Amino acid sequence: MKLSHVRCCWTGLAACLALCALTPTAMAEQVARERDIVNLRLGQRILVDDGSCPAGQIKEVSGSQMTATGIVAVRKCIPRLGTKKR
Repeated sequence: MKLSHVRCCWTGLAACLALCALTPTAMAEQVARERDIVNLRLGQRILVDDGSCPAGQIKEVSGSQMTATGIVAVRKCIPRLGTKKR
């Protein structure tokens, strides 16, 4: 292999690793109380397990809109994902 091909492969590998490191995780953060949410960002989703939603659901707080006063939080109950417990 030529030196230019090796250098190209290493550059591509380094770029791929950097991209993977900067990608946010797909899982939402979970807190016990809504007041534990400190800095809600636009598009961020946080699960709140405070018992305010019906059985089998959990509250999702998400930053939905940017206003002059800050981020508007939207709250809704969504199905709880994961393994079912008896």
